[in-house]
Amino acid sequence: MHAYRSHTCADLTAADVGQTVRLSGWVHRIRDHGGILFIDLRDHYGITQVLCDPDSPVFAEVETLRSEWCVRIDGEVKARAPELINAKIPTGEIEVFVRDIEVLGQAGELPLIVFGDQEYPEETRLRYRYLDLRREVMQRNMTLRSDVVASIRRRMWDQKFREYQTPIITASSPEGARDFLVPSRLHPGKFYALPQAPQQFKQLIMVSGFDKYFQVAPCFRDEDPRADRSPTDFYQLDLEMSFATQQDVFDTIQPVLEGVFEEFGDGKKVDKHWPHISYKEAALWYGTDKPDLRNPIKMQDVSEHFRGSGFAIFAKLLEQEGTEIRAIPAKGGGSRKFCDRMNSYAQKEGLPGMGYIFWRDGENGMEAAGPLAKNIGPERTEAIRLQLGLGKGDAAFFLGGKPASFEAVAGRARNVIGEELGLTDKDRFAFCWVVDFPMYEKDDETGAIDFSHNPFSMPQGGMEALQGDPLEVLGYQYDLACNGYELVSGAIRNHKPEIMFKAFELAGYGEDEVRKRFGGMVNAFQYGAPPHGGCAAGIDRIVMLLADEANIREVIMFPMNQRAEDLMMSAPSEPTSDQLMDLGLRVIPRED
Repeated sequence: MHAYRSHTCADLTAADVGQTVRLSGWVHRIRDHGGILFIDLRDHYGITQVLCDPDSPVFAEVETLRSEWCVRIDGEVKARAPELINAKIPTGEIEVFVRDIEVLGQAGELPLIVFGDQEYPEETRLRYRYLDLRREVMQRNMTLRSDVVASIRRRMWDQKFREYQTPIITASSPEGARDFLVPSRLHPGKFYALPQAPQQFKQLIMVSGFDKYFQVAPCFRDEDPRADRSPTDFYQLDLEMSFATQQDVFDTIQPVLEGVFEEFGDGKKVDKHWPHISYKEAALWYGTDKPDLRNPIKMQDVSEHFRGSGFAIFAKLLEQEGTEIRAIPAKGGGSRKFCDRMNSYAQKEGLPGMGYIFWRDGENGMEAAGPLAKNIGPERTEAIRLQLGLGKGDAAFFLGGKPASFEAVAGRARNVIGEELGLTDKDRFAFCWVVDFPMYEKDDETGAIDFSHNPFSMPQGGMEALQGDPLEVLGYQYDLACNGYELVSGAIRNHKPEIMFKAFELAGYGEDEVRKRFGGMVNAFQYGAPPHGGCAAGIDRIVMLLADEANIREVIMFPMNQRAEDLMMSAPSEPTSDQLMDLGLRVIPRED
């Protein structure tokens, strides 16, 4: 017999009754029923109930066991009485009578309990992550993650992609976040960088003549943490292909993600049609470039109905350049109580409030109610209702000003309205491509022009497009949104040096600076670079959605906390003086 186990804790069934078996695992739970000790023994695969009565030669030893002790037991498989069968677990038809036991690892007093669903502060969970990971939900999440990655790899190979590895220690890559710098011992005063993404390398792979590349790639970015983003490192499905159009990239990634979500989505509907929505439309309709299409609400521009109206606040706003009034239609939201609650929500979000109209039964049939309705009159109110397609029992909420000042709040309000009114379909994965991103944006304070997205994207219209107004230039840039999260980002690349230099020039970067910062890639493009493009899908976010978790740390094995600290390994830590000396560095204390 094997030194530790003949079976796992998920293997034994009624067919094994009468066998002598050996199991190893952790003491999950102990119960004393009239002097008979019942122990749920747990390993990675499942749970088996073992029991020990006073007739057992190891009863006294079994009595000393405590939660999370790691043990080996030998025993005889017996059938449970029919009324004691536990149909919830695979081993529920049997139990094992203990005849021998070996303690493999004792456990001290536990800082968190593995058994049950007790909640603990995140700091405690991350400090003792090795215990936290023993819990059933975490075992399930990490297994899911592993299975998802394996499935992604198979699906990419099936599409004739090969996986190639790119360097981890490299030069800075312009992905829009802060680099993690690595000092060089052999070159004092110089630094490597951990790659924010394999961006330049995967493009160079295309220049090298490889037609299709993918990688499950680690990426390192010194970012501020949030619930759906790791503050230090994450993994992405990174892919690139030569002689490809934007649609080719879409046609490649859709069956991979569609298949993964169907395989692991627990029966939820997976949209087959992924609409293409322009960045401009997404901002107008949803207030975000990662819309949740499970919510059917579409915002609309209703400025004309308020221009010159009796509602002075909106009428005066519209006299200013670049302002508009948007409506959020809310089917089923036609009560003053709900409208007041949403107005309060807008105030909590930092806006003065949110105007509203709701439609109800009146003396002469349906009537519009609310302060706005009184101010603008029945004709304008009716025109708004018709435009929005609303009726009795419905409401509309209004926000005004320059879109940049209220768009994000409007988008969040749309989500809240959809949730509260039960309009959002929770049993669905809704995808959409957001396309036609602007290449450039203007700083409101300085007036400077800079890239708004990936600087290596090909502008739509090529060199000709770059001769006009930079703010009108669109790029072959695209994101894939799913249920309100950005899952994929990508672009068709700018592979022509002359267009690249012009694109950077508009953002204030001279040719010399471009050659200095991205010399490897610029030089490579002078030797017959093919048209190419690709994208990257966030592995952690994919798993987060599939696991139905709101926090990305629930699907990462050993994540950092909100302050980018590893409490378990005590990172970041202070280097020793010898380490600093080797690197020719010294730490300058920060003045508070």
